[in-house]
Amino acid sequence: MTRVSALLLVAVMCSALYLVHTQYESRRLYTELDRAKAQAQRLETEHDRLDVERGAQATPLRVEKLAREQLRMQTISPAISQYVAPHPAVIESAAAAAGKEQP
Repeated sequence: MTRVSALLLVAVMCSALYLVHTQYESRRLYTELDRAKAQAQRLETEHDRLDVERGAQATPLRVEKLAREQLRMQTISPAISQYVAPHPAVIESAAAAAGKEQP
């Protein structure tokens, strides 16, 4: 009978240790899940902020202002337009290609 009692005592002790270990793992995983949710929320907030900032940076007026100031670009007008004549070889090759396309 003492062998059976000793065996049952060992089984109860192992079961208790397993229960404690399982609870510890459960708490650890829950804490990790909570941290992951908090980080996901922070990343979502940062994404929204950056999306709004990108929208503010890409407004047409701001792009035009940067083009004028930093790139020294001007709005197009007939007064400053320059027309470039194509090279004669380009005209010949275009005419040859057009002749091949028509049946």
